[in-house]
Amino acid sequence: MATPKTGTSSEITFSQLKKLITERRLAPLYLLHGEEGYYIDELVKVFEELLPEEERDFNLYTIYGPETGVETIMDVCQRLPMMAEHQVVIVKEAQAIRADALNKLHFYAERPNPSTILVIACRGDKAKGKDLIAAIKKNGIVFESKKVTERNLLPVISDLIRDKNMTVAPKALSMLRDYIGTDLSRLYNEIDKLSFILGPGAMITPEAIERNIGISKDYNNFELVDAINSRNAAKAMTIVEYFRNNPKNNPTVMTMSTLFNHFSNLLIYHYTRDKSQSGYMDALGLKSPWALKNYEAAARAYNVRQTIEIISALRECDCRSKGIGSRQNEYDLLKDLMFRILTSQGIIRM
Repeated sequence: MATPKTGTSSEITFSQLKKLITERRLAPLYLLHGEEGYYIDELVKVFEELLPEEERDFNLYTIYGPETGVETIMDVCQRLPMMAEHQVVIVKEAQAIRADALNKLHFYAERPNPSTILVIACRGDKAKGKDLIAAIKKNGIVFESKKVTERNLLPVISDLIRDKNMTVAPKALSMLRDYIGTDLSRLYNEIDKLSFILGPGAMITPEAIERNIGISKDYNNFELVDAINSRNAAKAMTIVEYFRNNPKNNPTVMTMSTLFNHFSNLLIYHYTRDKSQSGYMDALGLKSPWALKNYEAAARAYNVRQTIEIISALRECDCRSKGIGSRQNEYDLLKDLMFRILTSQGIIRM
């Protein structure tokens, strides 16, 4: 086995680790843990397919942590592979093993069998056991699968598209974020589809998304935010009416989330002390100066007091959309919200 460099394993990304495995640059130990289950599931699949099919019956062991003692896991790992270079041992649901019991695996991890690849998968939670983690960091790779949130979603999408050897237009990137969100399984499937259709080196445009995914390039949350920033009431109301007539692709919960994030970030923009471009980008967690233009336009249209008033209106609309104090149709509520945003005067109710 060509063992990859260890010691910086906590910094490794999903794409980097997947590439190492598929290139068979393997370590004897892997700990996959963290809140984002999708990445862990995908890496486990890669490990399951590491051996040729004819070797899997004898050299691939899938162990369910809650059902198997740690001593048994260590015994399996110490075996020699049968007529093969190595065996693969995958411990699934390891997060369900008691912390003190899981930590006992450090006795094996400190001196791992070089012909065994042990994969410990703690799906949806971080592993506990300092001794085990330290031993795996020394002799293998630790991958923390961090939860993807609205705030860090854009870099995740950008990295995935770059991994497919494609580029993306800024508006198209926002469309993918707004309409697919943090559903990584769907996100990866849609970008795989675009990669297959458009081919390597292509740019993902709003037109390509509209044609192949079914999201309108003219009537979407990106365009709605743009209309609000420019105080274009006619355009904003037209987009909301389009949403009403196409509810499947335009749920109000997604629109409300987009607007709340936009105005929350606008409030951060207003209160950022460092007024330089880099200062604003650091405060907002932005990777591209292009994304900053949205907030520059919004800041010209809505001052601090108006921004606070709008955030209050968004919270109220969210409650009413859930049936608290209102039985109005959700798109009627959204239309009322547009009016309140566009006519905001900075009146803060205490």
